[in-house]
Amino acid sequence: MATIPEAKPSRGAEREDQVRTLFSEIAPRYDLLNHVLSLNIDRGWRRRAIRMLQWQERDTGRYLDACAGTFDLSLELAKQVGFRGSVVATDFALPMLVQGRSKLGPSVTPICGDTLRLPFSTACFDGATVGFGMRNLADLRAGFSAFARVLRPGARLVILEFTEPPNRVLRALYHFYFHHILPVVGRIVSGHPWAYAYLPESVKEFPEPEELAVLLAEAGFGNVEWRLVTGGIAAIHVAVRA
Repeated sequence: MATIPEAKPSRGAEREDQVRTLFSEIAPRYDLLNHVLSLNIDRGWRRRAIRMLQWQERDTGRYLDACAGTFDLSLELAKQVGFRGSVVATDFALPMLVQGRSKLGPSVTPICGDTLRLPFSTACFDGATVGFGMRNLADLRAGFSAFARVLRPGARLVILEFTEPPNRVLRALYHFYFHHILPVVGRIVSGHPWAYAYLPESVKEFPEPEELAVLLAEAGFGNVEWRLVTGGIAAIHVAVRA
């Protein structure tokens, strides 16, 4: 595992309203764009993230999927063979939850709630996931502290998030796609003038995996590790509540 450098300071709360507005406005085309723009690679990432949650140790437990959007990660957990527990899926953009409600089954309960202010009692979840949502939080430290509060000791937090590939050639291709292709296609399909220009900027500002590990450790998580997927286009972080 790489040496962990000093973490960067919190980015502040200035983008909270912007992010809520953005995802509320693109909700009707969110699923289509996710899968088209990722060439469906994101489905495999989600399956791998759920495997790393190790839910089998508590297959009747209660799990949290924060920044759940239209429930793709929530449903990936709920449909696993042998899973007998329940999933609480939260997002602070209500239109995203409304857009995904037709996909829901009895194992997933949607709640409109802010990850920075999780409306749950202390130590009430057996594990938690976040898929492509951490970079949208106004305050990463507050977000990790919120997870630490609601997770039981020994519970796992799994974070699936975009990152920048370490390979120079792949990184150049990645930047070209993110800055020149994705914003144009996203704008045409979604009809939103700037939503998919925000995506590459949010990835650029997001901490590297080593720095994210520092923040997790500071919030009370141990055994922090991460795996790069698809050449480092995305990373899956896993941390255990101490």
